[in-house]
Amino acid sequence: MNQAKWDFTGTTAVVTGGSGGIGSSIVRALAQAGAKVMFTYSSDQQAAQALAEQCNVTDKRVEAIQANFTSEADLDRLLRQLADVPVDCLVNNAGMLRDGPLYKMPDADWRDVLQVNLHAMFAVTKKLIPILAPRAGSIVNISSVSGISGAAGQVNYSTAKAGVHGFTRALAREVGPLGVRVNAIAPGFVDTDMLLMIKPQKKRELHRDIPLRRLGKPQDIAETALFLLSESASYMTGAIVVVDGGLY
Repeated sequence: MNQAKWDFTGTTAVVTGGSGGIGSSIVRALAQAGAKVMFTYSSDQQAAQALAEQCNVTDKRVEAIQANFTSEADLDRLLRQLADVPVDCLVNNAGMLRDGPLYKMPDADWRDVLQVNLHAMFAVTKKLIPILAPRAGSIVNISSVSGISGAAGQVNYSTAKAGVHGFTRALAREVGPLGVRVNAIAPGFVDTDMLLMIKPQKKRELHRDIPLRRLGKPQDIAETALFLLSESASYMTGAIVVVDGGLY
């Protein structure tokens, strides 16, 4: 895919969880394609400001907004900020991991993972549907192959991401008649900070098991997101696009 062919000039995009590996790549790609971008970050203000400054070399098109989605107060504050924003594109990317076997899982780890990965997506999307509809907007939800195959030690995360798939398919049917498209991307193993916990031996095994013999790059997901947001995908909605190097 060649992102140069996608022109988002004159559009406004909201990206949740925009300061991490995948999120920051999506923010950069949208800004480079001409969009005005508002992205959320949870706590790393320095990284968020650095990303905004990198994207705002020529003009101020990218804005960072602090919002920790485990906090209902932060989420409510964000929704108030977005109430009057003319949004054309929404990327629900915010996510978190708290892995562990179910029988040992603290209730808070279950609640927080579903709150960030699923409930926040519901709240932000609900707020923006009335804004997206008259603009024939597009939504991309970032999921995971864990929501398709399941993953041991990730019952909370796999449950949340499976919910993202159901949310995507159902909402696509609901808002399609309004001209709004809703799709999801299910990445496999992407080389971001979320993989730092994986031991080197396990990474070598992953390289061997993935047919394309490499981990995904954040840019792989960003370019897929731009395609789905663009007019190039104007007849796609309700799709779960797996980007995993052929692993599943």
